[in-house]
This record gives sequence, structure tokens and C-alpha cells, in this order.
Amino acid sequence: MLPAQEAAKLYHTNYVRNSRAIGVLWAIFTICFAIVNVVCFIQPYWIGDGVDTPQAGYFGLFHYCIGNGFSRELTCRGSFTDFSTLPSGAFKAASFFIGLSMMLIIACIVCFTLFFFCNTATVYKICAWMQLTSGSYKIFVISLEVNKPEFCFGIYPFKKTVP
Repeated sequence: MLPAQEAAKLYHTNYVRNSRAIGVLWAIFTICFAIVNVVCFIQPYWIGDGVDTPQAGYFGLFHYCIGNGFSRELTCRGSFTDFSTLPSGAFKAASFFIGLSMMLIIACIVCFTLFFFCNTATVYKICAWMQLTSGSYKIFVISLEVNKPEFCFGIYPFKKTVP
């Protein structure tokens, strides 16, 4: 049987190794979440027309295009830098919260450099709160779309076809 000090040292070494592995996994998943966040924010078109839609067009978070039905030309509107061009309050709220979520998750990745200067537990707590807030903003936007679809998609420029 090992003396108490040697056993404690062995457990401590194992704990440190496991905590570093979990930290690396956390960083990898944070980077993946950041990529999804940035793509979600930057992507100009999320939903577009299909074969059965009576009018051509696309819309995304803060950019939408409407066709006139006679030609393939689309009239595009919307810019994140000019909130007055966004079609409704729901799109303004969604753009704001998704943008804020993106900025928080990028700031969280930058905060990973604090591992070199601060206590590991402190950095974990800072990053955890930033990620929790970022995820909460995403969940808020999704719940807004699910619970009040007429609020979000009331401006949908295409006629809804009922089969």
C-alpha cells in the first residue's frame, strides 16, 4: 500500500491531466459553437423559395430579397448596419441577440488566453458565464420564433400555400 503523500500526489497528477483534457475539449467545442454562431450571423439567406412558391425570393436574419414574379431579378433590402431597413421588430431583436451572442462567444475564445495569466478556475468561470449568456440569447431567439411565429414570420414576403 502507498503512503498517504504518494497516493495524494498520484491522485493530483491524474486530476490535473484529466482537467487539462476537459479544458481542451471545452475549447474545441467553444470554437465549434463560435463557427456556428458566425455562420448563422453572416449568412445572408436562410430560407428561400422552392418549386411550389408563387413568388421568388429569399430571407435571412437581416437581409431579404423579393422577386416580382415576371423575371429572375430580385429586389434586396436589409442591412445589419441600418436597423431601419429590417422588416419587423422580430428581425431587429433576432439580429441584435444573434450578433451579441456572436460577440460574446468570440470574446470567450479571446479569454482563453487568460489561462497564461490567471488562475484556471477563474478563467473557467469567466468563460462559462459568457457561454451561458451567449447560449441564452440563442435560446431566446429560438423560443421567440417557436412561440410566436406570426410575430417573426408575419413579414414573410411570399404567399403561404395551403395544400
